[in-house]
Amino acid sequence: MNLTLKIWRQASAKASGKFETYKITDISTESSFLEMLDVLNDKLIKENVDPVAYDHDCREGICGMCSLYINGRPHGPDEDITTCQLHMRKFKDGDTITIEPWRAGPFPVIKDLAVDRNAFDKILQEGGFISVNTGSAPDANAILIPTQKAELSMDAAACIGCGACVAACKNSSAMLFVSAKVANLGLLPQGRAEAATRVKAMIAKMDELGFGSCTNTGACEAECPKNISISNIAFMNREFLCANIKE
Repeated sequence: MNLTLKIWRQASAKASGKFETYKITDISTESSFLEMLDVLNDKLIKENVDPVAYDHDCREGICGMCSLYINGRPHGPDEDITTCQLHMRKFKDGDTITIEPWRAGPFPVIKDLAVDRNAFDKILQEGGFISVNTGSAPDANAILIPTQKAELSMDAAACIGCGACVAACKNSSAMLFVSAKVANLGLLPQGRAEAATRVKAMIAKMDELGFGSCTNTGACEAECPKNISISNIAFMNREFLCANIKE
């Protein structure tokens, strides 16, 4: 495949950025999207051009690092995948591919396509944990958990914190991410003791960091690579309301 790549280049957070156009040839349809970028960077290095900076780690769809906005969609044109799982067979020979970083105020650009997503870590630090006795492990059946709640908690735990929900939202809302973490812990008996303080602390930190409000358009759920449901947002809103009423 021969492709034209329009890539956002930005030297630093304070520098102004712009799109640069690159031509790349002989790309295998079996290559992953990140492998294609590796080929481009090899070419740029040989030409004494600064390679394109982008985030990646596991390349197995688990870590959530590969945060790229491709042709107007987080993680590209395929469904239910991260960028590292996107393959070049989803494109056609001669295509022009536009690649951008996440566009959200709380995710400032570090360089080129790499953004700072420490905002998610700060939200988790506010309440994404439970305080439990860390003695010997109890028997598996010592705490009975209804199957439905266990399944919903595990579904929420699938969130990898990639930020696609924020990138897809017109308001840069982090509600899907935060609600997934709140539901993951709040649905289980081990997490109920701190449920009220957790939800208030995490929402307060989310607002403090500049994430926008949710308008329930569902773009976050549509673009989430792990199919996190917006029903978690309803759960979080209910938890937040109850916590404030009790206070």
